[in-house]
Amino acid sequence: MPILRALLAAPLMLVLLGLGTVPLSSEPHLTPAAAHLPRLVADGGAPTAALLARSASSAPYDTYRSTGPGIRRADRFRAGSITKTFVATVVLQLVRERKLRLSDTVERLLPGLVHGNGNDGRRIPLRALLSHTSGLYDYTAAPSAHPLSATAAVHVALTHRPTGAPGRYAYSNTNYAVLGLVVQRVTGHGYATEVRDRIITPLGLTGTSLPGARTALPSPHGRGYTRDPADGRLRDVTVLDPRAAGAAGEVVSTLDDLNRFYAALLGGRLLAPAQLKLLLNTRATHGVYGLGIYPQKLSCGITVWGHNGHIPGSYVRTAATRDGRHTLTYRVDTDTLADAETLEAALLDAEFCDRPQHSRGS
Repeated sequence: MPILRALLAAPLMLVLLGLGTVPLSSEPHLTPAAAHLPRLVADGGAPTAALLARSASSAPYDTYRSTGPGIRRADRFRAGSITKTFVATVVLQLVRERKLRLSDTVERLLPGLVHGNGNDGRRIPLRALLSHTSGLYDYTAAPSAHPLSATAAVHVALTHRPTGAPGRYAYSNTNYAVLGLVVQRVTGHGYATEVRDRIITPLGLTGTSLPGARTALPSPHGRGYTRDPADGRLRDVTVLDPRAAGAAGEVVSTLDDLNRFYAALLGGRLLAPAQLKLLLNTRATHGVYGLGIYPQKLSCGITVWGHNGHIPGSYVRTAATRDGRHTLTYRVDTDTLADAETLEAALLDAEFCDRPQHSRGS
């Protein structure tokens, strides 16, 4: 599965806006993925990298590794598009409560919002928003756009014709900007409130938040960097306005919290069986993407589920087995990781394939 598009394209990132490792910390259990972690620095060009692997198998473990002092286990960081899994979970809970149907169209729920320039909300059901098959242009790809509200983001997208016919997969952050507005319309609360009440608080995700207009990260946190394309130097982009990301990528979290969230989601604690089945249904995208989550088949045949997040100053990826009993989250403190797809595949293979005790169900 290729690395999904960055949450914020390079032009928008500009608006928002010593590679050696130290020895890994000593712990009794060395996860195989830890051996690959220094490659994210040496080959990927990240200042620092870290991972947290957790397994509830017959040989359970909970292992944290870092390549240096720039990242600590408790640090809060921007999780980017992993926000989409949180929002999709809320939408599917509302489906369970019969407040929404996946066949509901954007026009029915948000009359007049999506119209013009070849875009037609009457032809876009919620299922298409969740699976990125709506055809809506990705507002973050607009060269000079930096909208600070979901409505403004949609208006940017509508200045462009659809990226393809409805029903064809094309990853677009605009889909989740619209879903945030849908959640507010049917609940009377912003999507951030619903995510907190339905997911963050029940699961005790004490390091996870939706900052709204707050530009600083909550403590504790490290720094986030992007590489200047002009001179190749790293620039500090820790402080940014997350409103441009919104329901497509606003969440701030921790390694522990993301592992806990995906374990609970795939383990059936957040969705009833019927809705969990919908979440993992990739038929509309020919196996590429479910509803706010995507599968990745590893070299050994195991399929892991999760999402990545790419936002100025941060790249993060969470992957888990289908039952949620084995999870891995890794992150780097930059959004400019070289050869990310190859490095990520090797790291996931090491964690999930090199373990005979691991359940190989997909």
